[in-house]
Amino acid sequence: MSEPIKVLKKNLEGRVTWQYEGQVLRRERNAVVLEAFFNRPDLPFMDVTFKKNDRFVETFYTDRWYNIFEIYDRDDGNLKGWYCNVGRPAVLSDGAVSYVDLALDLWVSADGKQTVLDEAEFDELSLDVSEREKALSALAELQRLFKKQ
Repeated sequence: MSEPIKVLKKNLEGRVTWQYEGQVLRRERNAVVLEAFFNRPDLPFMDVTFKKNDRFVETFYTDRWYNIFEIYDRDDGNLKGWYCNVGRPAVLSDGAVSYVDLALDLWVSADGKQTVLDEAEFDELSLDVSEREKALSALAELQRLFKKQ
């Protein structure tokens, strides 16, 4: 039986900027995998449209500087792609998962095409050298991971 979980996206100051509910699909040693449904009006994005109630299978890691959202169409169940957020490792607490978003994102279309997003926003963040390097390393790790698929 799945359990409800709240997802909290935070900014650098630790303020929650977006939150929503999901259901835990499984827990791993350093991760939680959950299912959530897109809760905004239809939104054209890159080569797809995110539709209200599209299915998101989201993996949050406590030991990696990113999370990965696998996105499926609400109407036909086809894979649209993967939206990857670069951020500080997730924090799991009772009934919730939270992460600090570091602006930098990677979109991977179902056909494997990769697009890096929000680089200018990332460049403007007040991060120390170590944190900036970890974020850029996480992006490079994601790009390698999806090249293998």
